[in-house]
Amino acid sequence: MRTTEEPLQVRLIDGFELRYGSDPVELPRSCQRLIGFLALWERPVLRSFVSGNLWPDSDTEHANASLRSTLWRLPNGRGQRLVRVTAGQLALEESVHVDYRDALAWSRAVLADSAGPLPAPWTLSEISVLSREVLPDWYDEWVLLARERFRQLRLHALESLCQQLAAVGRFGEALLAGLGAVAIEPLRESAHRQVIAVHLQEHNFVEAIRQYRSYERLLSEELSLQPSAELRAMVLALRIPTTA
Repeated sequence: MRTTEEPLQVRLIDGFELRYGSDPVELPRSCQRLIGFLALWERPVLRSFVSGNLWPDSDTEHANASLRSTLWRLPNGRGQRLVRVTAGQLALEESVHVDYRDALAWSRAVLADSAGPLPAPWTLSEISVLSREVLPDWYDEWVLLARERFRQLRLHALESLCQQLAAVGRFGEALLAGLGAVAIEPLRESAHRQVIAVHLQEHNFVEAIRQYRSYERLLSEELSLQPSAELRAMVLALRIPTTA
């Protein structure tokens, strides 16, 4: 029998999941959506704002009733609450751990001082998290907006992280970060440029050429464009003939 209180964990990266410690907890869909909505906000939000977003096709009275019903159906096992409820606002309890909020904090820390030392002992697991999507199989409007904000933040964070890791000789992790950014947005030149720069720092010139050629071909096929003069200059230094 467990004798210590285990943390409540909400996972939004790669899909929704609620856990008490290591044990997954099944939730009705309405409860999942409520927890997911509150997890995406880092502060308390008005009850009317929650009900209006979760039940946009209902009138105010029915949306509020649906919210009350969902709150009543939330689990409250092992003496731990998921949601803090006041007269006018809702929020996740402060003890609830959310992986999405961790990812936001990591990204902001990297971008806060991109020229300085790494703000955290970045692990492969943390880098991998930034390469994944938030609630990828949810299509509510409020999820799409949060997903796009997260996409932009993690793109910039992964590029900055790639540069910072390479600067301290952690080339494998740097490539993981850079290629993560490329996978998120394959047409993003700055991501390809960071990956090419890492290959050049390692003197892996063939890999640098391969990455450049891959991007050059993709850009031509998708947009009938060429890489920028800045990127072409990186490969011209290796005397690589570029596409006319």
